[in-house]
Parts: sequence; C-alpha cells; structure tokens
Amino acid sequence: MTEIKAKVYAKTKDMQSLAKAFLSNDSVSVFNSPEYSVFPGFCDVHVHFREPGFSYKETMATGSLAAAAGGYTDVCTMPNLNPVPDCAEHLAEQTDIIKRDAVIGVHPYGAITVGQKGERLADLEGMAADVVAFSDDGRGVQDEGMMREAMQRANALGKLIVAHCEVNELLRGGYIHEGEYARRHGHKGICSESEWRQIERDLKLADETGCAYHVCHISTKESVQLIKEAKKSGVDVTCETAPHYLILNDMDLRECGRFKMNPPLRSEKDRMMLLEGVLDGTVDMIATDHAPHSAEEKSRGLEKSAFGIVGLETAFSVMYSKFVKHSTMSMDELLRLMVYNPRERFGLTVGDSFTVWSLDDVYDIDPEEFKSKGRATPFENERVFGRCVATVYNGKRVF
Repeated sequence: MTEIKAKVYAKTKDMQSLAKAFLSNDSVSVFNSPEYSVFPGFCDVHVHFREPGFSYKETMATGSLAAAAGGYTDVCTMPNLNPVPDCAEHLAEQTDIIKRDAVIGVHPYGAITVGQKGERLADLEGMAADVVAFSDDGRGVQDEGMMREAMQRANALGKLIVAHCEVNELLRGGYIHEGEYARRHGHKGICSESEWRQIERDLKLADETGCAYHVCHISTKESVQLIKEAKKSGVDVTCETAPHYLILNDMDLRECGRFKMNPPLRSEKDRMMLLEGVLDGTVDMIATDHAPHSAEEKSRGLEKSAFGIVGLETAFSVMYSKFVKHSTMSMDELLRLMVYNPRERFGLTVGDSFTVWSLDDVYDIDPEEFKSKGRATPFENERVFGRCVATVYNGKRVF
C-alpha cells in the first residue's frame, strides 16, 4: 500500500496521534492521493437544519452529513423551526431528533422571543441548560426594552445573545442590496442602515447590561467599524461573516435565486472592509448561514425566491482557494476563524474530532454532489482547491 503522508494541524499531541493512527488504517487506502492535511473539526455557529417543521428543505440527517462532508464536527442550529424552540417542551422536539439522527455535534439555539414574534420573551431560564445561546435569527428584535431584558436575563444565565440585526421599518420591501446593481436592473434595495443601526443599538445595550453579545452575518462597512470601536471600549462582543460576503459583491449578482440571501451581497467597499476586519481581528469567525430551501423556492428569481443559500460543503474550499492560496491569509489564520475562535466563544471543545483534506485536489463545485438537500449556491461551477476526504467525530468516521 502507498505510504500516506499527512501534515497535521493540531494543537495537541493526542489529536496528532489519533490522526496518524486513522491514516495508517487500511480503510483509507481508497483515497487517491498519498498526501493529506488533517485539521481539527471545523465549527459553524450559524446553520439551519430545518427540522422539526420544514424537513422538505433539510433534515437533521442530511444537514449534519453535509456538515461532515465540509469538514465540520460541531454546528449551532438556528431556531426558525416549527415549533420554535421557545420553551423546554418545544426544544425537546428538536433535541430528540438531534440525538436520533445527527452524525456530528449539533447544538441548538433557544429563541429570544416566543415564536420569534418579538412580542414577549421566551422561557430563557427553562431552556438554558440545553441550548448553546439565544437568538431570534431571521428577525431582529425590534423593541429596545425587550432586547435589554433579554440581555439581562441571558447574562444572569451565563449565555450569549446572538443577534440577527435588522430594523424592519428600513427594509421597505427590498430584497437585494440598495446599490449599483439594484439601480441598473430596477430592483428594490435593502439599505445598509437596516443592519448597522440595530447593531449600534445592541452594542449600547450590551455595554449597559454586561451581556456577552454576538452579531450574526455582518455585511456592511459600518457594522465592521461599530464593532471595532465597541471592542476597543471593552464591550463583550464578537461577530461573524460568511464566505460569500468576503468573496462577492452586488455587481456579481445574477437574476437567479442562488444569489439571494439575507443580508444581501453588498458593495465592493463593504466587501473590502469586511476582509480588513477579518485580517485585523474585528471579525472573529467565519459562519456559513447554511440555509437550504427547495428547488422550487429558489427558482423564482431575485425578487421572489426565498432568502438563503447553502454553504457547509463549500466554505473551507472557497476560503482556502481565494485567500490562503493567494497568501491573503495564512492557514493558521483560517483555522482560527473556522475552528478555534468559534469554539472558544461558544464553549465547544474539539474532542477526538478532525477532518482530512486533499488540498491539491482541483474541481468545479457541483451542487448535484451535495449531501445537503439544498442546491442553491453562488459558487456553482467555481473552480476550487481542496476536497474533504474524511471527517471523524469523537473517534468515529462519519464521512
């Protein structure tokens, strides 16, 4: 058998030993390359697995397998489900499915408000022991007093508030960025202020309450600047962005649902500021906002397609190809964004979990090969380097 060589990116000798033992096993002889890179399991703090309630879009089984196929061994699932996990009883419906069907570590969020409707706070105390944090992702909490109370209660419980920031009255029916592409093609735009204005409010509340606060999928240059200033002043804040916001801008849009997500692709100035924020540490982590929908829901063009794209199976490859291969960032910096920072902030350990990659494997992204039920990605047909060949979760090969 061909000798298998591997570079192991691991902080512990235990993981190095586990990875080398795995690679020496005959079961990997089917791999087509003698050289591999082994990484600690990636961690995504922002995914949608759609179950219970919307299994036609994704299931716990397909979503967690898609995550494993992308090198992830821990993910945090957002609460826009049916029933919404806003109390212990509703949360149990989700955790039962996780225990039954998940092939990796799946850590649910509890909702901030009942039904994610923003009218009254959910039973934060009743869910605290079984959730990773609290979020109303998909909707911004509009009432300032309600968000203040949520932060106070979460702080007392030692839990993060994780916010999708969006001022509803500033949306004005928009569905892509209020920028050059929208003007040229007659689309209704979403202004940047709809995002950063609520971040500005929440940062003041986090400072006031002492709550640990995390901002979802930031997309604007103003958001980066606000968070940078808040960190300097001592606010306990972290944030994430997604690969598509770092690689694409609104002029890359096509009249196709696979380019529609919320927040939308912004301007080139926004993209460059986000990248600067990643490199200077303002942006703490990469999350995918993996949000699968049915083919029909994504077939209605930019205006009428559902918001959301998939990303678990492409995130590392596109980040590695666009930034590490071009020396914009080092491999260690990328792992800090995809492994260490999210785990540290959300209290998730690596354990005996790792992922094996062939970094020299070159291919065109084909959504029909995805394990996810979702197929909508703006990176379709993109040529990338790096293919996941195995993922091990807690000592067990799951992909």
